[in-house]
Amino acid sequence: MSPSGFRLSAVFVRLRSSVPTIPNQYGHGAIGLPFVPPFTAIPVPAGVPTATVDPLMTVPLTYFGIHLAFLLPPILILGWLAFRRDRAWWGVRPLSGLGIMIVLAVVYTTPFTNRLIPAGVWWYGEGAVLATVWHTPIEEYLFFVLQPILTALWLFQVRPTADRSLAIPRTHRLLGVAGGLAIAVVGLVLLGDTATYYLGWLFLWAGPVLAVQWGFGSTFLWDARRSLLVAIAVPTLYLWLVDRIAIELGVWVISDAHTTGYALLGLPIEEALFFLVTTLFVVQGITMYIWVLDRIDGVSAWTSASPQFPTSSDDR
Repeated sequence: MSPSGFRLSAVFVRLRSSVPTIPNQYGHGAIGLPFVPPFTAIPVPAGVPTATVDPLMTVPLTYFGIHLAFLLPPILILGWLAFRRDRAWWGVRPLSGLGIMIVLAVVYTTPFTNRLIPAGVWWYGEGAVLATVWHTPIEEYLFFVLQPILTALWLFQVRPTADRSLAIPRTHRLLGVAGGLAIAVVGLVLLGDTATYYLGWLFLWAGPVLAVQWGFGSTFLWDARRSLLVAIAVPTLYLWLVDRIAIELGVWVISDAHTTGYALLGLPIEEALFFLVTTLFVVQGITMYIWVLDRIDGVSAWTSASPQFPTSSDDR
């Protein structure tokens, strides 16, 4: 007995996840997550009845938990930096551009997920989601909002720009449209094979948006390519990491039958391309939106306006 009068005894509590981790060709436990032994000794006072300790205590990580752990913290940090930093984009124009991107993301992605989820392209672990609307969890709809916010707030730090007028050669516009439509056509062809079903729908879904964006501003985007690369790469890599962790923990599971089996850093190539494409949508869309408004007003991207009533990307 210890001096405090308590005798400590060891009670072995088995830890298990309430979300099943279903193995597939992408594996589990390969990303350096901390190893939890099957039995952990927890000392408890001798006076506490051991029958009150749940022998199957669960430690779940839900889809909403993914948002809380991995999306909200960087959003809060980047939002604070964008608001405080003089060199960051802030004001009516970038924020209204973000609002437009959120609406488009929800409207355009909702049919996409509600087509692929019932087809069995991916599904969610038991107890990982709160509820569904149509075939899609409410947490997925929330992700349609949070991803553009996260991406845009990083974009506001980078401020990609180029001093180019709205006049773009017609051949450049045609090449941009052709590039996006070619991606859609490839997607249509890939739909014919079960193993490329996810990839095909992704290309078919992404192609029209890229055709519009590249057709409108491909030359401007090329001129701003270096800063755009930074604006696109960082959130894409971060979302790859979050997706990899969620798959590893069984929050959602990607179908073996509807994917090619190729992986990038342990992440299914289809998932990697999805986050790359959606980040492209947001970064290119907001950047061109600000570019157009600045040029319509005849204001250079580097011109400052009234600090009391910010309206442009550089107005503070």
